[in-house]
Amino acid sequence: MGLGQAGSSAAHDSSRSRAQTLIAVLLITACALVVRLPYFGDANADIDEQLYSLIGNAMLHGQLPFVDLWDRKPLGLFLLYALAHGVGGPGPLAYQLLATGFAIIGALLTRHLALLLVDRAIATGMAVLYLLLMPIYGSHSGQSEIFHVPAMLAMAVLVRDPDHPRAIPRALVAMLIGGLALQVKYTVIPQCLFFGLWALWGDWQRRGSWRRSVGLAALFAALGLLPTVLVGLYYLAIGEWAPFWFANFVSFFLRDPAPHGRFVAQHMVFLAPLAGLALAGLYGRWRIAPTLPTTAPPATYPFFCGMLAAALATVYLPGTIYAYYFAALVPGVLLVALPFFAGRILWSRVFMTGAIALFTALLFYGARIEQSQRSRSGMAQLSATIAPLVDARANCLWVFDGPTALYGASGSCLPTRFIYPDHLNNALERVGLGAPQIDEVRRILARRPPAIVTAETPLTMQNEAVETLVMATLRRDYVLADRARLAHRTISVWKRREET
Repeated sequence: MGLGQAGSSAAHDSSRSRAQTLIAVLLITACALVVRLPYFGDANADIDEQLYSLIGNAMLHGQLPFVDLWDRKPLGLFLLYALAHGVGGPGPLAYQLLATGFAIIGALLTRHLALLLVDRAIATGMAVLYLLLMPIYGSHSGQSEIFHVPAMLAMAVLVRDPDHPRAIPRALVAMLIGGLALQVKYTVIPQCLFFGLWALWGDWQRRGSWRRSVGLAALFAALGLLPTVLVGLYYLAIGEWAPFWFANFVSFFLRDPAPHGRFVAQHMVFLAPLAGLALAGLYGRWRIAPTLPTTAPPATYPFFCGMLAAALATVYLPGTIYAYYFAALVPGVLLVALPFFAGRILWSRVFMTGAIALFTALLFYGARIEQSQRSRSGMAQLSATIAPLVDARANCLWVFDGPTALYGASGSCLPTRFIYPDHLNNALERVGLGAPQIDEVRRILARRPPAIVTAETPLTMQNEAVETLVMATLRRDYVLADRARLAHRTISVWKRREET
């Protein structure tokens, strides 16, 4: 073959590769939009994000997290929501579109890593599975995992090859990305440590210098901590260091652990699909002996296993584990499962797994559309009932238990800095707020809120003293104004009796 023919062939291959990549990107984008479409515009699509949205909107009006509105999540998460609302308006669609963008990025990064071991078709299939599994494990709208998981995947892309000629500069960028992810959720620490140690191990293999390794470790740690340090310095500069320090680094340890511990039987059932995929991949690696690309670094698959182990540590780091935490495991599981898809009798495996995923997605999709429609209708009904009773200045709604989004939907002011219902009704938060729950509840009730929202079924173990006080007040001073079914709970609105 002549030089001209070789060049023409290379150009053709490059053009074909770009076309295939473009098709994959379009497919992944379309899949992300279809999967997440049922939640667009639903203010009650999930629970936690309603608080993040409320605080993000409040930041646009000059209020500060930890000072004016309390939570223990890092500032970076609220900044993402403030950015979404600043660009897209105060409604839920703003942050749901931003989250969809992050979902697409996470799927593309999963595909990029999968291409190290499998062909384009299987890698794109893994990206689609990522988009299907993340909503099933709670990241269907704006949960924090949808934002920090892509950051972890970006770190993986940068540090996975210790022999890269620019391994250390890439690792430095990765550590800074990890630092930004810490400002979304502090529990990513185990994953950041794993990626940092992997990069240090690779450098040690090449250089063998303890002095260099210690210096690099210090530099990695400094870059990882930099965003958090900058946030702390900002709060120090404005004289609000104490609330920042307490919310971010003290309250976590004051919150009581769940009495059932970290391991819950229902969670084990919920984990079964992920566990099955991971075990199938490990079995495939051990017994099926797939033909994997010889160009991939030998440590690629062990690296994926280490990613999954670090993600598991992230999930089980807090004292109380919620099912949506398991979304952090999704990309690691898919990458560990690759040998199962790359082995012999490939098409039968792809067909079986694809059929199961599609069947699950269809069931999930139909149920979510119906639930979302019911949620929108219920929220509109309750908001219409509440709006005439409250205002934006002094007559504030109080959501004792129910959707935080009702504050914004009804145009109400906020009766407390502890605006998330769980913070004042959850028994595990008795001393986690820096002040007794019962005292703050008494203060709110003393101001005679014109409307109070309650839920028939609590989401968490309730503080009995707080619940008794609220129920007694409702029986004495309030009447039922409205009731609606939202998701799996019945939400009630109580209005204050007219004084005679």
